[in-house]
Amino acid sequence: MEDKNLESILDAYKNKSDETWLMNVMNLNMACIESLQKEKAKSKLNSLAVFKKIVIVGGLLYAFLLGFLVYFDHFRHFYFSFSMSMILLITMIAIITLVKHVVMIRQINYSTNITDTQRKLSALQYSTINIFRISWLQMPFWSTWFWTSRWIHSGINFWVTAFPITLLLTLIAIWLYKKISFENKEKKWFKFLMNSPEWNSVAKAKEFVDEIDAFKNDSL
Repeated sequence: MEDKNLESILDAYKNKSDETWLMNVMNLNMACIESLQKEKAKSKLNSLAVFKKIVIVGGLLYAFLLGFLVYFDHFRHFYFSFSMSMILLITMIAIITLVKHVVMIRQINYSTNITDTQRKLSALQYSTINIFRISWLQMPFWSTWFWTSRWIHSGINFWVTAFPITLLLTLIAIWLYKKISFENKEKKWFKFLMNSPEWNSVAKAKEFVDEIDAFKNDSL
């Protein structure tokens, strides 16, 4: 009888040891996967931060050129100065947003919980979409900088050539501004338009982090 009790105790200890060992292995696997995925996400975002810095420098040079043109024209050619001013305004909004993106990327702490990292990456995604849709609003002004009052009042030529083109570009810009949204991110036209390092890198980093969360849920 005592032998059976001793055997039962040993079996129970062995089963408990096996469960503890299995749990330790699972925890170790989880830690390795989490570390690997976070490192992948960090690498993607660090590369993105460098890319954005290059774009910022290029954007500042571009903005300086636009400002130079507007300043020296002094609105002597109204449509030219107005068009360049609007393009400059949208460009400056984009540059300021890109600077904010770099700061957001630097503020991501990969040692914190997954939910916080996911929240910050989602905010970065939404901001990327927002600045992209705003940038399209400059499109009509690229068709108005060469307008002149004389051309507008000279006859039918302006109204059947330049004006319809500007109207079409305006409608396209407004449509894109309204339609480019996170809700449409799975649509083919969205993926085509947003096929850039700025969007793809954030989306990939978010995917890496989401995989950690999914693995944790599957392990429960």
